[in-house]
Amino acid sequence: MNSMIFIDTCIVIDYINGKISIEQNSNIKYCFNSIVDMEVLVGVKNKRDLHTTNKKLNTFQNISIDQDVLQLARELLNRYVLSHNMGIYDAIIAATCLVYDLPLWTNNIKDFKFIDGVNLV
Repeated sequence: MNSMIFIDTCIVIDYINGKISIEQNSNIKYCFNSIVDMEVLVGVKNKRDLHTTNKKLNTFQNISIDQDVLQLARELLNRYVLSHNMGIYDAIIAATCLVYDLPLWTNNIKDFKFIDGVNLV
């Protein structure tokens, strides 16, 4: 059985910085969307860092942010922006996981735990 896990920005940064290991195999694949990709890229310090970061980012599947994801992200913001101070990026990440039925691996549990249907790893 093949399963896919969505990895949040904090996990990707820990992986790039060598704090954790992420091994893709035939049973588990890891993915993210363009939001995570761009959040990671804004943290690079120089050209060598940019090259290394892009090389590591390219090992993961990039999940499309389509209109269904954006519409659901808007609904999540309407529901949680006032009560939980939800941000745009977290709304898009959560919506991606919900639309594609992907579990979310994050260290920022507090940013997602209140969203019905998001399966936190």
